[in-house]
Amino acid sequence: MDKTTIGGIVLAIGAILGGQALEGGHAGSLMQLTAGIIVVGGTIGSVMVAFPLKDFIRGVKMGKNAVTEKPSDVEALMKQIVELATVARRDGVLALESKLSGVADPFFKKALQFLVDGVEASVARSALETEMDAEFEENSVAAKVFESAGGFAPTVGILGAVLGLIHVMENLSDPSKLGPGIAVAFVATVYGVGLANLLLLPMANKLKRRLGIEKERKTIITEGVLSIQEGLNPRVLEEKLKAFLGGHGSHAPAAAKGK
Repeated sequence: MDKTTIGGIVLAIGAILGGQALEGGHAGSLMQLTAGIIVVGGTIGSVMVAFPLKDFIRGVKMGKNAVTEKPSDVEALMKQIVELATVARRDGVLALESKLSGVADPFFKKALQFLVDGVEASVARSALETEMDAEFEENSVAAKVFESAGGFAPTVGILGAVLGLIHVMENLSDPSKLGPGIAVAFVATVYGVGLANLLLLPMANKLKRRLGIEKERKTIITEGVLSIQEGLNPRVLEEKLKAFLGGHGSHAPAAAKGK
């Protein structure tokens, strides 16, 4: 689990409820099933209207990436690239064919296969970057789904509040119901604004960042493999790849010796 996501949600909700308690309120006043149905149901319905079913389902499924954390393998990946560069410099590019079986990442394996097959650097770069960009755009729909939901939720909350006030106006003949009725009406607004700003929009931002990091990871693979094809010295290649470490970590792999 991603500690920052879970911790952030707990802290935000705790701070809000704690602040309400300090003002003499209680959590029970925020528990309104009707308001929850209006805000959650209305928001989901709006997002379904905004996106094709395929994109909506993909977005929901990828939402788990915002609350789970995948350990970074970039340092190990860079070290492997430098080791392969050392082999290619010593024994030739064709010697890398025997190393393909030890590469688990499909994108990395495809890049190395281009190298072993003698595909021109410009053609290999174009193919790899096209695949990388297409995957990034396709997966970006998840962030867009949550971002759209974050935009709809507050408005649906206001709609719920207006519906509640209409109900209050219908009971003006009974003043004892006005106060509680108005309070219930505004709970929908709390739900809408809270859902958007405490959950949906932050999740959209985290998904965007995760996708950006994955794209950077594949850029490292592309630049590394094409540099091997150029015959770049492994030590120089390592320094070149270190420039991509910003979003992945602060420690670079140990230098590999080249001839």
